[in-house]
Amino acid sequence: MAGSSFGTIFKITTWGESHGKALGVVVDGCPAGLELCEADIQAYLDRRKPGTSAITTQRKEDDLVEILSGVFEGRTTGTPISMIVRNTSQISADYGDIATYYRPGHADYTFDQKYGFRDYRGGGRSSGRETIGRVAAGAIACKLLSELGITVRAYTKAIGPIEIDPTAYDDALRLSTPTAMPDAAANEKALAYLAKARENMDSVGGVMECVVDGVPAGLGDPVFEKLDANLAKAIMSIGAVKAVEIGDGVAVSKKKGSENNDAFISNKESCDMTHNPSDDSYNGKACCSFISKATNHAGGILGGISDGSQIVIRAHVKPTPSIYQPQHTVNQQGEEIEIQIKGRHDPIVVPRAVVVMECMTALTVVDALMMNATAKMENLKRIY
Repeated sequence: MAGSSFGTIFKITTWGESHGKALGVVVDGCPAGLELCEADIQAYLDRRKPGTSAITTQRKEDDLVEILSGVFEGRTTGTPISMIVRNTSQISADYGDIATYYRPGHADYTFDQKYGFRDYRGGGRSSGRETIGRVAAGAIACKLLSELGITVRAYTKAIGPIEIDPTAYDDALRLSTPTAMPDAAANEKALAYLAKARENMDSVGGVMECVVDGVPAGLGDPVFEKLDANLAKAIMSIGAVKAVEIGDGVAVSKKKGSENNDAFISNKESCDMTHNPSDDSYNGKACCSFISKATNHAGGILGGISDGSQIVIRAHVKPTPSIYQPQHTVNQQGEEIEIQIKGRHDPIVVPRAVVVMECMTALTVVDALMMNATAKMENLKRIY
């Protein structure tokens, strides 16, 4: 199977299945000297693990991570970092019938058409548990970015028709509410909405939003390696994500150019940097810090290259396809049948997928930073 690796210099490869013995990831390209321990990784995995509230699957997994290589005496060595999380609560019998038919909204049919064979236990490689490896790797990327003053924060923007009030944003709540909503009132309304959906044996979709602060201008390349294109690919690779927006997103199609353009403004009076690349004190980010934008409809990216303002990304997530209502489908013989799915499933994907979006964003930004190191001669001179 191709397609399990992501990144160019900071590169990850995830492995494992939902009901296999374990899942994990290999991270290549992480620089030596980054302080790292299992607790750094575990904090992120705890945000996506199941069984933490009434609105997540009741599969009980501790999702404890073990670092197998690439770290010595609390620091990365520059060699591949391998991490493993063992499965401990598989109930594969819940999925025995799936081998003979195709669940609506799932990858069962397409997997069979591609490979002619699939691991039907909990969706196998197509399961949301595959994201364990992404989150473990993303935790490293987030820590690396924090060393550079760059922060990545994702949260639930909407659940069904319930949307957060941006003026009520409380960053602490995105890590403590069961919905991952940074708005206490919206969280309560969303929980009531989810409870009603569960009574009806149904599921709910929603919207995730991620913001990145501190990214310097100049990341990303024109044409095929645009930063927004790579971010979109990273986020769309998350199961259940059906659409991605950058900045104002789809709303721009209803605007005029005069409404959508972000005016550049100067803060030169507050900048005391010498704007001379030959100067030893020159810094690409600081040198251009006197230029900013009056608005940010573009979401921090122009022409596929970061412009130094906040990067804003949204992802629209479909309702969990595993619902307990009777559904119509066909079996492998093409016979039409009625099914009722069993097992332990999330009534909504969004709250646990938020950290996955955060990590995939961080991985993309780290890789873009490393790719950008060779963009200018002065960069190479400064390093060597």
